[in-house]
Amino acid sequence: MAERLVGRKAPNFNMETALGDGTGFGNAQLSDYKGKWLVFFFYPLDFTFVCPTEITALSDAAEEFKKLNTEILGVSVDSKHSHKAWINTPKNDNGLGKLNFPLASDITKEVARDYGVLIEEEGVALRGLFIVDPEGELKYQVVNHNDVGRSVEETLRVLQALQSGGLCPMNWKPGDKNLVVK
Repeated sequence: MAERLVGRKAPNFNMETALGDGTGFGNAQLSDYKGKWLVFFFYPLDFTFVCPTEITALSDAAEEFKKLNTEILGVSVDSKHSHKAWINTPKNDNGLGKLNFPLASDITKEVARDYGVLIEEEGVALRGLFIVDPEGELKYQVVNHNDVGRSVEETLRVLQALQSGGLCPMNWKPGDKNLVVK
């Protein structure tokens, strides 16, 4: 049985990254995001077919996330060199093009394992998306089959609901009232 992560301190990580502009490499660790919200997502592999639709959609929405004091970090089990090559490959050649956030390399698979998304027998991660609050608490996780991409709109909606500071009913949207408990 998988250990519960939501409502607890997010598992720490420290990974090498390919910068989103494709120019070089960096490093990302959980402590880098202290004081900000983090949308942290896993995808199976570089140069695949569903993954670029998600990654580029999140990149296109990066400014909306930034307005909500939120950073984005993508991660797979590929090397930082594979990430950089994918970023520098044109979209019409199954590449990503430039991104507005880095891609992290979990080549040891340790982070995917810590977040409960590693498919051990295949050596790849499921599509796991996590939202971490500014204090490092894991507030949200969704994990789905690798055949199905996630929704940027739903990620933004959940982030805004979490930031609303109250109880949010089904289908809550920004501007809706929070529930009042009497």
